[in-house]
Amino acid sequence: MVRRVAVIGAGVGGLASIKCCLDEGLEPTCFERSEDIGGLWRYADSMDGGRVSVYRSVITNTSKEMSCFSDFPCPEDFPSFLPHSLLLEYFRMYAQHFDLLRHIHFKTTALSVRKCPDFATSGQWEVVTETGSVQESHIFDAVMVCTGHYQEPYLPLASFPGINTCFKGQYLHSREYKDVEAFRGKRVLVVGIGNTGGDLSVELSRVAAKVFLSARSSTWVFSRVSDHGFPFDMVSTTRFNHFLDWLLPSALTKRIRFRKFNSWFNHANYGLASTKSSNFKVIINEELPFCLLSGTIVLKPNVKEFTKSSAVFEDGTTEENIDVVLFATGYIFSFPFLEESVRSLFDDNRSLYKRIFPPQLEKPTLAIIGLVQLTGSVMVGAEMQARWVTAIFAGWNKLPPASRMMADVLKKKPPVKRNPSERENLKISFISYTDEIASCAGVKPSVLRLLLTDPRLALAVFFGPCTPYQYRLVGRGKWSGARNAILTQWQRTLKPLRTRVVDDSSNGSNSWRWMCLLALPVALTAGFLLSKYPRLGWSPRAGPQL
Repeated sequence: MVRRVAVIGAGVGGLASIKCCLDEGLEPTCFERSEDIGGLWRYADSMDGGRVSVYRSVITNTSKEMSCFSDFPCPEDFPSFLPHSLLLEYFRMYAQHFDLLRHIHFKTTALSVRKCPDFATSGQWEVVTETGSVQESHIFDAVMVCTGHYQEPYLPLASFPGINTCFKGQYLHSREYKDVEAFRGKRVLVVGIGNTGGDLSVELSRVAAKVFLSARSSTWVFSRVSDHGFPFDMVSTTRFNHFLDWLLPSALTKRIRFRKFNSWFNHANYGLASTKSSNFKVIINEELPFCLLSGTIVLKPNVKEFTKSSAVFEDGTTEENIDVVLFATGYIFSFPFLEESVRSLFDDNRSLYKRIFPPQLEKPTLAIIGLVQLTGSVMVGAEMQARWVTAIFAGWNKLPPASRMMADVLKKKPPVKRNPSERENLKISFISYTDEIASCAGVKPSVLRLLLTDPRLALAVFFGPCTPYQYRLVGRGKWSGARNAILTQWQRTLKPLRTRVVDDSSNGSNSWRWMCLLALPVALTAGFLLSKYPRLGWSPRAGPQL
């Protein structure tokens, strides 16, 4: 029986894991190498001890209602998208509310995590930690690794001939970037057009003499603000939209998505992406299109090589007098504290069962939390993982046999190994993944059942944003405040904007509610018929269970 659980890291995954352990009657002990909680989101001017943190100006890409802990909504006066300081304040409120800090050992590094000699029968681990210069050995029944995937910077210098032999300027990884001051008046080349590369290019364009942004892949850009001013993720991440994605052919959904992206601006005109693109990424950036339009950022193809002071690109063009090259090329994850025999069981998160468990272990007492990149908030995904994992540790849920877990891993693992810096390796559908883990944990809500017992709530769950409160309506960990949190989520979204009230008596909410009420049975019936009787039409992809 699992009782004592080691939690490695006190970031968002670690906090959720401590709380879930307590909910299940387990005894968590968290080891955090720094002096405070927050992990990546605790900003620091320097990289003390090699700790990765966000840069000074960062703001969340997912809204507060879509990113919060499932039984602890963000304060209503917090803006929808949070600066790192407010997000850290929210983490502190969560930790204080659930009395988590007393379970955390700060300034304590996990040096090694090894299987005990009798692991095959006990499932126990020996964890060696260091506080100051004092090392201690502990025995735990289970371990939850919550160090995330922003660990080691991926700096592929070998792919850029001349960068460390000919080039006389400065080069650095985005991990070292904190603010713009060191780049004032310089000609800067940013390599990589993910969310970080786009953000830093825009920020640098305000002070640099010139910014060049090198993109290797087709990239679609969208805004955090939807057409009517609501947070984009709250409008787009709904069970109804997820149902349509499942119901319609993938070629049609891709076409609709591309058309939506191009309704803001034509990406082909900007050199970003084409509707004919087969491999592409999606980033969030409201200002990048204007910077390209105003010339403060110049988009370039992939770099072919560097000379003494220039960058030569694959299209044959050259940009002279480059002062700084900033590599926004992502991260690779590593777990140096895990013994080699355990690390060798998974080369990436796709070798883990449900992106959590190494399936070959004799006992399922090691869980990797937060090593997943979702189309929505990873914080919600990490909490859902922690809920399921702790329920397994406590004996409420069970994993299938190792053979079935391996079959599931092989079925979902792509055959081609791609560049480790490409976050798309890890990215999967937010609703698909959280629903999958919620189903395993027995906490996924049934829209059909809600339609019969609480139609108003059913409409909000199916047509409204898939906020984390939905996973507190049923099952273990059910929260009495979940229904109200769902029905008041739009009020909390609009509350921070009500600093100047204007008269707007037009209100179409009642008619919209009736349209949703009529559409819901039709959608549910169509999904049921197509899944049960595929001869009625083409057979859809495996999709949501309503």
